[in-house]
Amino acid sequence: MNTTYYRLELRRLRRDPVTLFFTVGLPAFFYLIFGAQPEYADDAVRDGNVAMWIMIAMAGYGAMTATTGIGGAAALERMQGWSRQLGLTPLRDHEYVGIKAATAVTVAAIPIAFVFAIGAVTGARAPLHVWAFSALALILGATIFALYGLSFGLAFRSEAAVSAAGGSLVVLSFLGNIFIPLTGWQLTLAKFTPLYGYISLARRALTGGATLDPNTGDLIDEPLWQVLANVSFWTIFLGVLATWLVRRGRGRQ
Repeated sequence: MNTTYYRLELRRLRRDPVTLFFTVGLPAFFYLIFGAQPEYADDAVRDGNVAMWIMIAMAGYGAMTATTGIGGAAALERMQGWSRQLGLTPLRDHEYVGIKAATAVTVAAIPIAFVFAIGAVTGARAPLHVWAFSALALILGATIFALYGLSFGLAFRSEAAVSAAGGSLVVLSFLGNIFIPLTGWQLTLAKFTPLYGYISLARRALTGGATLDPNTGDLIDEPLWQVLANVSFWTIFLGVLATWLVRRGRGRQ
């Protein structure tokens, strides 16, 4: 990986503290409202509690927002002619995509760490290995949404690309079983969205590989292969798509 370009990307992000504030603050606020305050927050979920179950989802939402925004900013770079400059360097298409993804994953650790810290002092409860596994899964899995935002940014020559990518996450979050537990055909549909596999994998150490039935409060077992297939498909698909869009964009210049 081109470490010089990677450092430049991180340095550039520090110049936008407002975006970082909302990326970190909003998921923490959601957790405090929906995870820490309700009466059901301390209800058991295997060896943990509901507050932990919600905290993982809110931390994941913050990571998704951060990584998607970074990827979507590629649209602004194209409008400013930055991609033309990169086209004159030895940087290859897959290296450009990889650096964008690495930068996004690095930044994703910030909202995850903040929400986990808030959860630790407001009642989220689970064994130590659950905290460690869920945090690692959220950080690494955020690569999917760096590629998701990057694909939006490369596909549309407009500042609206960033807004469109971020706005679509809200819809996908409801469809992906993040904000409220789904059942029936809605749960079946959720399993095909990129957010479902991401959050389900992060919650797996807590739930033991199950999803919550909101009608009964019971946990329904879910095969590991379904979650891994979802994560693998979206990572590969979006990675190939982003690389192709980079190559197409350079061909037009």
